[in-house]
Amino acid sequence: MKKIPFSPPRMDQKIVDEVADTLWSGWLTTGPKTKKLEIKVAEMVQVPRVLCLNSATSGMELVLRWLGVQAGDEVIVPAYTYCATANVVVHCGATPIMVDMLQPDFTLDMEAIEKAITPKTKVIMPVDIGGMPVHYEALQKLVNKDEVTTSFSPNNEIQKKLGRIAIVADAAHSIGAFYQNKPAATFTDFAVFSFHAVKNLTTAEGGAICINLPNIFDADEIYKTLNTKSLHGQNKDAMAKFKDNSWEYDVVEAGWKCNMPDILASIGLVEIDRYRDTLKRRKEIFDSYNNLLSEFDWAELPVFEDDERISSYHLYLLRIKNVSYAQRNEIINTIFAKGVSVNVHYKPLPLLSIYKNKGYQIENYPIAKDAFDRVITLPVYFDLSNEDVAYVANTVAASVKQVLSHNTQPHT
Repeated sequence: MKKIPFSPPRMDQKIVDEVADTLWSGWLTTGPKTKKLEIKVAEMVQVPRVLCLNSATSGMELVLRWLGVQAGDEVIVPAYTYCATANVVVHCGATPIMVDMLQPDFTLDMEAIEKAITPKTKVIMPVDIGGMPVHYEALQKLVNKDEVTTSFSPNNEIQKKLGRIAIVADAAHSIGAFYQNKPAATFTDFAVFSFHAVKNLTTAEGGAICINLPNIFDADEIYKTLNTKSLHGQNKDAMAKFKDNSWEYDVVEAGWKCNMPDILASIGLVEIDRYRDTLKRRKEIFDSYNNLLSEFDWAELPVFEDDERISSYHLYLLRIKNVSYAQRNEIINTIFAKGVSVNVHYKPLPLLSIYKNKGYQIENYPIAKDAFDRVITLPVYFDLSNEDVAYVANTVAASVKQVLSHNTQPHT
């Protein structure tokens, strides 16, 4: 029986050589390779500056802290996302305001966002779920509507200067995604990528803040400020301290410790140089799944391209029509028993104990709940062969048939 993993990273001799080069260089922490990766990411996604960090979670929190988000503030997030999106809001003392998703593509419902906006709203954090960009033009129009900007209540100089709700995208999945023929990150004030081990582009662990505020802000100064925050508030990083023996430094705030070391950036440098090939292969796999599964009436295929948007093909989110939560789980167990690893993305936030205990109720997010009950995420990774793609699709089809043939429990 075949054994197909869910999402192993693409590791080969090029990465081994680049990491070895870093090890022999004597510079393991944040240094020249991290800075080089920042430049390459900024060039690829067409933003003024990028700061690489140890995770996307750290990046989102640093941005919220820089914006001055605090207790009494509200940040709008999707109910259908990984917990990190809301956790960083809680870390800042603010309140996550959850809204439901659009049924076809898992992205934020703009009408639901508009209804959720209050004078306390400081940030909207859209999530490009599975790599599919949200409807950014509609989101930009929304935050710039007269009635929305008039009700906006800034509590510091940065918010006053921006003059509206900030768009801080949880773009953990969507490096390489396009909206209206431009990188999706260019439609945000900040977009934060993840380079976690299972992401399209990995540094083992890591993330990046894309700085893309209006021109009234100085991207270089914001980069310096965020970099300082990522190093305990120290005003010089290691490279700056050792340049011309300029060892002396100051600590200007009680910051955090979340910089990216060169040993991780070295993996990212190989990954980004071949990222076009990665996306090409992932698209081929998505297209193959669609072709193989489109013949089945029970298959609700994911949306990963339309007239305005092109996904980064990160997650293939297949939904099974007219099944219950229990049936979906039985299908997953049957698939695993046949040697194929699948997953579920994501358990909606109101179903997690931390948020359930805060009073969030899944009944208020029916589309997210329905998607969660029926979704199965299929394996997608660069080294997945065409033969293996067919095996996965056939295994899923056989498993659905097997479960539904002996279980006619209605979908509720």
